[in-house]
Amino acid sequence: MLKRLLLLFILALPISASAGSSVLVFGDSLSAGYGIALQQSWPALLAKRLEDNRPPWSVSNASISGETTAGGRTRFKEALDRVQPAVVVLALGANDGLRGLSLAQMRDNLLAMIRAAKDRKARVLLVGMKLPPNYGPDYVRQFEQAFARVAREEQVPLLPFLLAPIAADAAAFQPDGLHPTAAAQPKLLEYVWSGLQPLLK
Repeated sequence: MLKRLLLLFILALPISASAGSSVLVFGDSLSAGYGIALQQSWPALLAKRLEDNRPPWSVSNASISGETTAGGRTRFKEALDRVQPAVVVLALGANDGLRGLSLAQMRDNLLAMIRAAKDRKARVLLVGMKLPPNYGPDYVRQFEQAFARVAREEQVPLLPFLLAPIAADAAAFQPDGLHPTAAAQPKLLEYVWSGLQPLLK
C-alpha cells in the first residue's frame, strides 16, 4: 500500500516544470489505474506520449479511486494551485451515478470545477460516463444528459462516455466488471486523445 501511494504521488508530480504546459487529469478509479500498475494507466500513457511533444507537456494525475464530484470539488482548488494547468481533463461523476446521488448536485459540482479552471485560464475537456440499465431508465437518461447539459452551459468539449471504446468487450475489464484491464488502457488513451489534442494547440 505504501509503495502504491508513493507511486501515486510521483505520478501526480509534473514531468516538466515549464509554466503553462501542464495537463491535469482529475478523475476517479477509471483514471487512477485501479487494479493495474500505475504506469499502465491511460494518464501515464498520455504522459509518455506528450514527453516527445515540442514544446513538451507534463501530465499530473490527481485522480483518486472512489472519488465523487463533491469530493473532487473540495480538493480541486489545491490541485489547480499545485499544477497550474493549461488544460484540465475532468473525468468525475461515475461514482455519483453508481451511488444514486443527486444529479442536480453532481451538475453543480461539475460546473463549479469547470468555472474554477476557466478562471485560471485553463481549457477543459469534460469526460462523461454511462450507467447500467438496472438504475432505472429515468435516472440513467438524466445522468447521461447531465454531462451534455454542463458541457453546453460552459461551452466545453465533451467525450460522452470514457469507456466507449471497450464497453462491449467483457475481456477488456477486470473480474469486477467495472475497471478496465491494462491491455485496454491504450484504447482509452486514444479516445481521450481525440478530444484532448485540439486543446493542446
